[in-house]
Amino acid sequence: MDTTTNEGYVHTSTDELGITTIAFFHRAQNSLPGALLEQLSQSINNAGHAQQTKIILLKSDGGQAFCAGASFDELLHISTLDEAIHFFSGFAKVINACRTSTKIIIGRIHGKAIGGGVGIAAATDHCFACTAASIKLSELTIGIGPFVIGPAVIRKIGLSAFSQLSINAADFYTAEWGKEKGLFAEVFDTTVQMDNAIEKLAQKICTWSPEALSAFKKTLWEGTENWDNLLAERAAVSGQLVLSAFAQNAISQLKIRK
Repeated sequence: MDTTTNEGYVHTSTDELGITTIAFFHRAQNSLPGALLEQLSQSINNAGHAQQTKIILLKSDGGQAFCAGASFDELLHISTLDEAIHFFSGFAKVINACRTSTKIIIGRIHGKAIGGGVGIAAATDHCFACTAASIKLSELTIGIGPFVIGPAVIRKIGLSAFSQLSINAADFYTAEWGKEKGLFAEVFDTTVQMDNAIEKLAQKICTWSPEALSAFKKTLWEGTENWDNLLAERAAVSGQLVLSAFAQNAISQLKIRK
């Protein structure tokens, strides 16, 4: 299944082994506007319910960033609280789609992950990265915060590392740092090495019991049953903040510098 907008797409394909690849792309460093977030969450949900899918590979296309987070273009055009909450709920839906899927999700992080991109990586069940996959949570520098993605990131790397990332909001942390903290399972020098490792693991998992994998997935996400409400509440916090004069000016200045 393919869904495409003027600026990006979400593509889904399933091979003969049952590996379903979900790939997203946006011309602005794979940043995610609301339409692509909606399509991405729906694609993850669909794959989770598809009988032919045995495992999901979540990735982005293009040779630069894995995901630059929220679309600044869209953030600057938000004018009401309802619009703002709706936008940030898009990230909540992607995280909750990963959480509730009955299928194991492997993440492929080939380049930089910023803000929501870190949240998406954290929402996968087993995440591979390249050395180019440095990470940053820059939200506090623009007057918002990593509220929606926070629970997913804390679940993977712990509160202390999350606080470090969030407060040192202007700094990138290396992929090796991400591995040490538990965000990444493995870090590779090249995408070829990473893709070989992903293929090898995915093929093995496809031979395992779907029932056992589904049961195991539930244990991985124990204690997150309240996230539908929690992430909705966090989206409301982000929605209020992004309408502030500070946030709108900061986002405008960043967009100009880009």
